[in-house]
Amino acid sequence: MTELDPKLHALGDRLERAAAADLAAGAQPVATRRARRVSRRLAVIVAVLAIGVTGVAIAADQLISTGDVAQSMPAGTLALAGTEPTCTVVTKDVEFHCVLARPPASEVTDAKGNPAWKGTVEPTADASKHVNGGCRSLRNDGLEWQCYIGQAAVDQKIIGPDFLGEPMPAPGQG
Repeated sequence: MTELDPKLHALGDRLERAAAADLAAGAQPVATRRARRVSRRLAVIVAVLAIGVTGVAIAADQLISTGDVAQSMPAGTLALAGTEPTCTVVTKDVEFHCVLARPPASEVTDAKGNPAWKGTVEPTADASKHVNGGCRSLRNDGLEWQCYIGQAAVDQKIIGPDFLGEPMPAPGQG
């Protein structure tokens, strides 16, 4: 959960108290009920604004950095462990170009035993250990990758739609 959750919880508590007070006010004179209706409308408006502002803050918190993408590569695929990816933005929060400092494990080879990573697709996993996208190798040596986050990875046919967001407690192997 995020640090904003306690604020939403407190807002919910205030809305519950306002609704309970409104129900209790049903037996009061008409003028008092009108005043409570205005108060309730104001509470609803404040709640909608608070949720909207909180939503924007949460969305801003979800923006993905080049470092996040670099960490997500070995978190999603064991063969990329220790490769030290460096990524640059192609399309903000969607597409990244990544270069590895060291080649990946030699598990993808051709008939002669040479690296054959080009075109290979691998999932990525975020810090919460959930599939957040995937990457495609651009070279046989596996040193250059194009990575996509979220739905873009599905659109690129790197991962299936049912795999996006799934738990990934450990990097995939083989």
